[in-house]
Amino acid sequence: MTTVIEVMINGQPRHFAAAVSLTGLLAELDLLGKRVAIERNGEIVPRSQFDALTIASGDSFEIVVAVGGG
Repeated sequence: MTTVIEVMINGQPRHFAAAVSLTGLLAELDLLGKRVAIERNGEIVPRSQFDALTIASGDSFEIVVAVGGG
């Protein structure tokens, strides 16, 4: 039986076939290399933990991409 991981990202449901790290999540969303802030279940995740933390079913993420300008 295949386990599907269901998470919310910026208010939209997303499904993954396997657990991925936050770095893997950013790759899936084509956001690698961009300046982002990630909030997981209401708490800001330090960039230093992006490789170590994996998504879990029921997680809720807010991902904000920094936009430069002036």
